Amino acid sequence: MTPSEPLVVGFETSCDETGVGVVRGRTLLADALATSVAEHERFGGVVPEIASRAHLEAMVPTVHRALAEAGVAASDVDAVAVTAGPGLTGALLVGLAAAKAYALALDVPLYGVNHLAAHVAVDELQHGELAEPSLALLVSGGHSSLLLVPDLSREVTSLGRTVDDAAGEAFDKVARVLGLPFPGGPPIDRAAREGDPAAVDFPRGLTGPRDAPYDFSFSGLKTAVARWVEARQRAGEPVPVADVAASFQEAVADVLTAKAVRACRDHGVDHLVLGGGVAANSRLRALAEERCAAAGIVLRVPSPRLCTDNGAMVAALGSRLVAAGVEPSAPDLGADSSLPIEVVTP
Repeated sequence: MTPSEPLVVGFETSCDETGVGVVRGRTLLADALATSVAEHERFGGVVPEIASRAHLEAMVPTVHRALAEAGVAASDVDAVAVTAGPGLTGALLVGLAAAKAYALALDVPLYGVNHLAAHVAVDELQHGELAEPSLALLVSGGHSSLLLVPDLSREVTSLGRTVDDAAGEAFDKVARVLGLPFPGGPPIDRAAREGDPAAVDFPRGLTGPRDAPYDFSFSGLKTAVARWVEARQRAGEPVPVADVAASFQEAVADVLTAKAVRACRDHGVDHLVLGGGVAANSRLRALAEERCAAAGIVLRVPSPRLCTDNGAMVAALGSRLVAAGVEPSAPDLGADSSLPIEVVTP
C-alpha cells in the first residue's frame, strides 16, 4: 500500500441510506447506495427499527455492487472505514458489524469516523485537497453545524449548531404542512421555483444582537409557517404553496449563509465548504455563492449526490486518516449516537 494512495472501502449507515464507497487516495472509484426512504414515507419520518432492518438486507449486495463498480477485489482493499456516529444507534451498529467483519476477514486496519467530518472530507474527491484552515457549514436532516477545520485528520472545532430543529427536519415538517411528500427538501425546492421568496416575511431565528452568533434555530420558523397556513385555511382562503415554500426556503438560506460568512470573517478563514443533504438545495447553493463572492471567500460545494449520506464520504475520510498516519480504531469500537464533532475518529 502507498500511504498517500490507499484503497479504502467506506460504510455509511447512520440513518436510512446504506452507502458503500470505494476510494483510492482522493479518487472516487465507486459509490453504491441503497435507500429505505420509501419504507419511511408513510410515517412522515425515519423509523429507526425499519432503517436498521433495511441496512441488514441491503449491506452485502451493496458491498458487492461497490467492489464490482470499482473494478477491484476485496483482497485489494488496504483499509476499511465506517461511520461510528453520530446517528441512529441501531443503524450504526449494522454498519459497524459489517465493517469489522470485512476488516477482520481481510486483515486490514479499521477506522471509525465521525459522520459530520466525513461530510467535509467528501469535497476532496471533487475539488482536491482541502485548504486548512477551512470553515464548514453542514446542513442535513439531523444537523445544522458550523465547524472550524484546522486539520481534518485530527482537529475539528464546533463554532455553532442547531439548538432545536435542524434545517432538514424543518424542511420535512413544513412539507407535511403544505401537503408535499417526504422527504421535504426536494419538493419544497421544486415548489419554490414557481413562488415569490418575499411573499411572506417569515422570522429569522437567533439573528438578534444578543443571540449566539453561530447557533441556529428553525423551530420558530417551522411554527410560524404552520400558523400562517392554518390561518389561511380557517379563513377559507387558498394556500399559495409555491409562495410559502419560497419564503420558507429563503428564510433558511438567509440565516445559514449569513452566519457562515460571518464566521469566516470573524476567524480570518477564506474557504467555506458547504455539505450535508440540505446543501443540495438550489437556493442555499446560489445564495452561498453570491455572498461568498461578495466577501472574497472561496466556496466549495460537492455535487448534490455527494452532499447526501453516502459511503464515498466515509471512504474519503478513511483515506485521509491512513495518509496522515492516524492510528486505526480498536477492535471493540462502538457506536456513539451523539459522537461530538471534536472526535474525528473514536
